[in-house]
Amino acid sequence: MLKHNFSAGPCVLPQEVFKKAADAVLNFNDLSILEISHRSKDFVEVMEKARSLALEHLGLTGKGYTALYLGGGASMQFLMVAYNLLENKAAYLDTGTWSAKAIKEAKMFGDVNVVASSKESNYNYIPKDYTVPTDVDYFHFQTNNTIFGTQLHETPDVKVPLVCDMSSDIMSRQRNFDAYDLIYAGAQKNMGPAGATLIVVKDEILGKVSRQIPSMLDYKVHASKDSMFNTPPVFPIYVTMLTLEWLKANGGIDWVETLNKEKAAKIYNEIDNNPLFKGFVTNPEDRSIMNVTFSLHDESLKDRFDTLWKEAGINGLNGHRSVGGYRASIYNALTIDSIDALVATMKELERTA
Repeated sequence: MLKHNFSAGPCVLPQEVFKKAADAVLNFNDLSILEISHRSKDFVEVMEKARSLALEHLGLTGKGYTALYLGGGASMQFLMVAYNLLENKAAYLDTGTWSAKAIKEAKMFGDVNVVASSKESNYNYIPKDYTVPTDVDYFHFQTNNTIFGTQLHETPDVKVPLVCDMSSDIMSRQRNFDAYDLIYAGAQKNMGPAGATLIVVKDEILGKVSRQIPSMLDYKVHASKDSMFNTPPVFPIYVTMLTLEWLKANGGIDWVETLNKEKAAKIYNEIDNNPLFKGFVTNPEDRSIMNVTFSLHDESLKDRFDTLWKEAGINGLNGHRSVGGYRASIYNALTIDSIDALVATMKELERTA
C-alpha cells in the first residue's frame, strides 16, 4: 500500500524527483551522480543552478545576497551564525527546542538577550509582546517550530539585522525575504534529503567581527569559493535542485502556499469539529501550516486510532516525545489525497467510538 508520509523529516518529496534522482544514480552523463567529481563541469552546473533557483524562489536575485549549500545541518548554523555575526551581543526569541539550542551556542561568543520565551508553556504559543534592543548585532528567531506546531506568520519589524532559521517552512509560503539578512534551512524539510543546508546571506553583513574565524566556519570563505571550498554534499544538492525545479514548474511559492493552506485548513477543521481531538497550540493564529500537532481527549482511544491510521497507509504520525499525541507534517510535496486519508481516519474514529 502507498504510504502517506507525514514524517517531520526527512520529508516527503515529489515522485518525479525520486524518479529523476534514481535515474541519475545509475547514469548521470555516463557516470553515477554518486561518483562524479564535484569539480566536474556537470556538477558545477548543478551547484550553480541550485544556488540560483534558491535566490529566484525567494525573490533575492540581484539584490546582494549569496546562496550557499553546506554540510552540518541547521544545527551547525547555530554555531556559524554567532561565529560570523556576534561581536558583542545578540537578541534571540525562544520559541522551541531548536531556538534554545541556537541560544546555547551563541552564548559562547557574546552576550545573548532572550527577548521572550514560551518555554514555561512547553512552547505552545508564539510570544508577541517583546522589544528587540537596537544595540544588538542581530535578532535571531525561527519561523516554524516543527516539534510544537507553532509558526511565526509575520516578519518582525526591528531595526537590526534579521537572522532566521527557516528549516521547517522554507519555500512553503511567501514572506518579504529581502527583509532578512541571513536565512538558513536544512534541506530535509521541504527541499531535498538530509545532508545539505541552504544559507542565504546578505553580502554586506559579513566580515564585521574582529575574531579570526576558522575557514570551514567562515561564510566569506565559502562564498568566495562558490560554495565549494571543500567537497559539498553532491547528491543532496542535486536532489534539492530537482525539487526547486519541480516547485518552479508548478508555479513557485505562490502556488505551493495556496496548496499548503488548503491542506492545513482541512486538518485543523477536523481537529476543531471532531469532539475526540484537541490541538496542542493554544492560539489559532500561532498554528503552523507545516506541522499540525494534536492529541486525543480520551487516551483510551489511542490503540484504536493508531490501528486506523496505520491500516490507511499513514506513516510518521506520532508526535514528538516532548509533546506526545500526534503530528501531521504537511510539507510541500504531500498531496491532498494524503490529507483526506488522515481526515477520514479521524472521522472513522468518531463514528465508531
